[in-house]
Amino acid sequence: MNKLLAIFLLLTITISVPAQKLPSKKKTIETLRLTNQYFMNKWPDAGKPIVTNRERPSNIWTRAVYYEGLMALYAIDKQKKFYDYAVQWGEKHQWNLRNGITTRNADDQCCGQTYIDLYLVDKKEEHIKNIKASIDNMVQSDKKDDWNWIDAIQMAMPVFTKLGVLYRDTSYFRKMYDLYAFAKYNHGGKGLYNEAEGLWWRDKDFVPPYKEPNGEDCYWSRGNGWVLAALARTLQALPKTDPHYNEYLQDFKEMSAALIKLQRQDGFWNVSLHDPTNFGGKETSGTALFTYGFAWGINNGVLDKKIYRPVMVKAWNAMMKDAVHPDGMLGFVQGTGKEPKDGQPVSYDHIPDFEDYGLGCFLLAGTEIYKMK
Repeated sequence: MNKLLAIFLLLTITISVPAQKLPSKKKTIETLRLTNQYFMNKWPDAGKPIVTNRERPSNIWTRAVYYEGLMALYAIDKQKKFYDYAVQWGEKHQWNLRNGITTRNADDQCCGQTYIDLYLVDKKEEHIKNIKASIDNMVQSDKKDDWNWIDAIQMAMPVFTKLGVLYRDTSYFRKMYDLYAFAKYNHGGKGLYNEAEGLWWRDKDFVPPYKEPNGEDCYWSRGNGWVLAALARTLQALPKTDPHYNEYLQDFKEMSAALIKLQRQDGFWNVSLHDPTNFGGKETSGTALFTYGFAWGINNGVLDKKIYRPVMVKAWNAMMKDAVHPDGMLGFVQGTGKEPKDGQPVSYDHIPDFEDYGLGCFLLAGTEIYKMK
């Protein structure tokens, strides 16, 4: 009887708690503008080098991810200052990559996502000349083991997709799949994707027998967020006739199904997806990337709205409530690194070593939320 009563009470509580609702579109766009303006105020010179433990140029991957988010915001909120800020960034770097056109490093190539987006606005060939040259060098080579860490999938995969669509050249799609498949099936011994779990190990250092303190495999939140976002951005543009489209879609769905089971009660995800005791707590960048992926999946009819919308809404509301400072700064962003212990502490007030990529992830999520009906 006591057990039946407990079940009845649980059902009663569950039914009585109203489902969360998304904030109004007005509130969402106001928050996106606020967080973006915080960053633009802090970095008025888009070409200013970034100084942390050392000096780096501002066309590195962290800033490139921010501009991905800014261009997504510009797509729904056509403010000239957003466009001008992105153009200024490209001009300050002569539309080049951090290590020039000979680089094969996906982190260097991430800036190309924004360069291509700007080209689509103003059709100026100078915007894409260098990124095309870099990717062409890879397409024309037989080497396919470059993406040996999963962050690379987000940094470069959408660039290949965009160029393939722009030039109607499927060789970009074929090379992209070679790189993706090698990461998925070969790196680390048997590949970085664990199909049984629907999650990715960050690189070979975390493939079993490596374990988290609680004995589970180590699946880093932001790393898996990079892959989910990359798949969404790739599927958005890639022709459905591509022979590997369905594999990308299946991976996206498998990851999404795995991730919804790991959401914290407060709406966030931990930095370590399978070990909440290893630097556990709210984390914004991974949460934002998952939110973006789910929102995109719902908006494009590839994820079940009834299943994923409540998870997505809970996550977005949690970030809006707990991560956004009154001045637009984002809290709970893990600093750079590749595993749970890196970039600590993660808290409301702590400023990470780079503030740009966390905002980029948040803008991607928010703009996709804004599009929802």
